[in-house]
Amino acid sequence: MGDAIHLTQPDIDVRLRVDARARRFTLRLAEAGAGAVLTLPPGVPEAEALNFLERHRGWLAAALARQEAAIPVQGGIRLPVDGVAHLLVVQTGPRRTPAISDGRLVVQGRGDPGPRVAAWLKERTRERIGKAAHHYARELGRDLRGIAVKDTRSRWGSCSTAGRINLSWRLAMAPPRIQDYVAAHEAAHLVEMNHSDRYWRVLSGIMPDYAERRAWLKSEGRKLHAYRFETGSAP
Repeated sequence: MGDAIHLTQPDIDVRLRVDARARRFTLRLAEAGAGAVLTLPPGVPEAEALNFLERHRGWLAAALARQEAAIPVQGGIRLPVDGVAHLLVVQTGPRRTPAISDGRLVVQGRGDPGPRVAAWLKERTRERIGKAAHHYARELGRDLRGIAVKDTRSRWGSCSTAGRINLSWRLAMAPPRIQDYVAAHEAAHLVEMNHSDRYWRVLSGIMPDYAERRAWLKSEGRKLHAYRFETGSAP
């Protein structure tokens, strides 16, 4: 069961996804402009999934209305890097690493610039936010055993019990203070693998103003998911 089903009044495209690890229904928005995904445990009849969607039609319609419109990454758009919007300029010539110059993000070479900009943002995330995560881990007296970057939709970062941290590379588009917050947030999980009161005290110890930064992610972070970097992306 993986095909999209179509709800009417209003029109909403929803893809059903079966996950062997799922224990309950999980409804979330897909990437910008791509409807929603309903994850369900194996063996659930499609009729039951449809009933679930009908009961949550209002929530889903409201969530989709708040979702940012998709923005294909191509020449002429303004793409944020470290929280500052840069005009994306695509130039012909030998392929070079994207570079920032005079308020522009210059991508040189043939082909769709989206995948190259995404690869560049991944490296910035690994280098800059990864470095911050190591810094906060040292402040807490913990060992950070590795950094991985991914295009996660449901969370900005995660920390494993093995001491490895995953980061969303879209954070490279956020302001530096927000990048630092996610780095500190995940490093604090090296001490407490939960969100208990003790966890928040640990985080407050290394970042007293974390609440304001966390609020920015909740209110503005969804805009970072509107950018489409894949080849052939369309509005």
